[in-house]
Amino acid sequence: MTTWVLHVDMDQFLAAVELLRRPELVGLPVVVGGRGDPTERAVVSTATYEAREFGIRAGMPLRTALKRCPDAVFLPVDFPVYEAASEQVMQTLREFPGAVVEVLGWDEAFVGLETEDPEAAARDIQARVLAATQLHCSVGIGDTKVRAKTATEFGKPQGIYRLTRDTWLPVMGERPTRALWGVGSRISARLAELGIDTVQQLAAADEDDLATAFGPATGPHLRRLGAGAGSNRVDDTPWVARAHGHETTFQQDLTEAAQVEAALRELANQVVEDLRAEGRACARVHLKVRFAPFFTVTRVRKLPKPTLDPAVIADTALLLLRRLEDDRPIRLLGIRGEMVPPEGGYDPPRTHGRRGNP
Repeated sequence: MTTWVLHVDMDQFLAAVELLRRPELVGLPVVVGGRGDPTERAVVSTATYEAREFGIRAGMPLRTALKRCPDAVFLPVDFPVYEAASEQVMQTLREFPGAVVEVLGWDEAFVGLETEDPEAAARDIQARVLAATQLHCSVGIGDTKVRAKTATEFGKPQGIYRLTRDTWLPVMGERPTRALWGVGSRISARLAELGIDTVQQLAAADEDDLATAFGPATGPHLRRLGAGAGSNRVDDTPWVARAHGHETTFQQDLTEAAQVEAALRELANQVVEDLRAEGRACARVHLKVRFAPFFTVTRVRKLPKPTLDPAVIADTALLLLRRLEDDRPIRLLGIRGEMVPPEGGYDPPRTHGRRGNP
C-alpha cells in the first residue's frame, strides 16, 4: 500500500457556516468580519465566492470591502458556532478508516492514509464531511505535505487534485515563488534579488547560495519548498499551546494615557483567563501596538518570575509601551502571554502554522 497525504480544506468555511443558518443568503456576496458593521474598524475574516469576485479577500478592511461591493451582506464573526462546526469536521475525519489526522486550523487538516486509490478516499471523505456537517470541502492529494497543501488550491471549490514528484514542476514550475506555501512577499522579494523568480528556479538554485542569503536552515528549506519536497508524516499528537493573546482594534484612536492603561489591563485580564485554563503561568509578555494611521510595533519582555497576576502582566506591557516614547494616537493594542513549557517540554515544531489567538 502507498502512503498518501490528503489535505482537507473547508470551502469558504466561516461563510458556509453562516449560510447554513441563513439559507436566504445563498448566492449573494456575503462578508464575515468584525461585528458585521462595515463602517467600523475591522477586517474580513472570510467571504463567499460571490464576494470574492469583487476582489474581497481575508484581511481586507471591511470599509474597503464595502467600497468594492456596496451590495454585500456583512455578518459578525461568531466564534463558538465555528468552533462547534470545526469539531464536527475533525471528528468526521478522525473516524475515517485508517486515517491519521493532523489538525492545522479549524478549517483544514492533513489526513495520512495508506491506499492505492487516494482519489476514491478523497471522494469518500468529502461525502462523509458533507453528510455530517452539510459543508463542502476540497481535497489536495500529495506524496508530501507540501504537495498536498498546494494541490488543494487547484481543486477548489469542492474538488480534488493530486500533485506528486512527477507532476510538481510541470504544474508549479513557472509559477512565482509567492505561490509556495510559506513564502510570503518579503521572502519572494529577497529571492527575486538573487534572480530567483519562479518555483523552478528555486528548485534548481544553489543550496549554498541560499544558505548564505537566508541562513543555514532557512536556505535549504526554501530549496526543498521549490521542489515540493518534505515530510509525508502526518502527526496526530495533540497540539500544546505556547501562548495565548488578545488584541483590540479601537473604533476611536486612544489618545489619553488613562484610556491606554485601562485597555491594557482589560487585555491582561483576558489573557490570564486563558492561561489559567491551561494551568501554566506567563513567562514572557509580548506587546503589540498599532499607532495611527497604520504603524505596528511589537516588543517582548521576560518576567523575573512566571505569574498569573494580571496586574504584573499589564504593568509589564505598560512599561514596554512607555519605552517606545511614542505619543501618537493608538488604534490597536494586543497582549500575548507566553507560558512556561509543560512538563517534558514541547514536541518538535511542526512545519505549518496553526490558528490561535493573536
